Amino acid sequence: MDVVAIILTAIVVGVVGLIVGLLLVTAGEKFKVEVDEKEVAVRAELPGNNCGGCGFPGCDGLAAAIAKGEAPVNGCPVGGAPVAEKIAAIMGQDAGAAVKKVAYVHCSGNCDVAKTKGEYYGIQDCRAAKAIPGGGSKACAFGCKGLGTCVKACQFDAIHIVNGVAVVDRNKCVACGKCASVCPNNLIDIIPDDAKYMVSCSSQEKGKPVKEACEVGCIGCTLCTRQCEFGAISMKGNVAVIDGEKCTGCGKCAEKCPAKIIRER
Repeated sequence: MDVVAIILTAIVVGVVGLIVGLLLVTAGEKFKVEVDEKEVAVRAELPGNNCGGCGFPGCDGLAAAIAKGEAPVNGCPVGGAPVAEKIAAIMGQDAGAAVKKVAYVHCSGNCDVAKTKGEYYGIQDCRAAKAIPGGGSKACAFGCKGLGTCVKACQFDAIHIVNGVAVVDRNKCVACGKCASVCPNNLIDIIPDDAKYMVSCSSQEKGKPVKEACEVGCIGCTLCTRQCEFGAISMKGNVAVIDGEKCTGCGKCAEKCPAKIIRER
């Protein structure tokens, strides 16, 4: 083998490699994306569930928003106060008071009190049941269908179907909102965990039709609204709604509710 040829080949390969390396370095400098060190540090403290409960597209989105000052340091519902304090230290801010929130199901129509109009044999999904004529087996078109779509959506094992109706485990719930987003009847709200009283019904029927569908439905009598001295309870259509910010927890609405669907939590 020609020694000169070998040496020339090695030189050519070395020069080509050097040129490619220089081009890569130049391209890297020209097209590099500036990394916000605070964003990286904040992202490292977030739990990584990517649940979307913060209102941003996953933990990366929240980290970027916090770093830019577009989201609060306590914006992660999963991490809660411990994560908020760490992020606050990174951002040089006060973590603020973190109010624990949980999901709440505005329906009490379990198998003991909710009437049925037939058997449902379709796809075991609440959205699928709502899309067909009749909307499932329960007589109340506004109540929990009990097929567990919310259960499948929860990453934290915080909601289950108990006797035909969804029930939230307040100790496990992190208020990510996934269950609320998939409920076709919009029965689930995210509320402060210290809320005193809640209305456990979402029916928009009134009077007799309500009772024909469920023994514990709101009949739309408005008696509760006349009992509250603080303007904390009003009607949304034919169902009572409590404003948690105005509610003092006096319990007068619950005492006077003939259907007993305003309940202390």
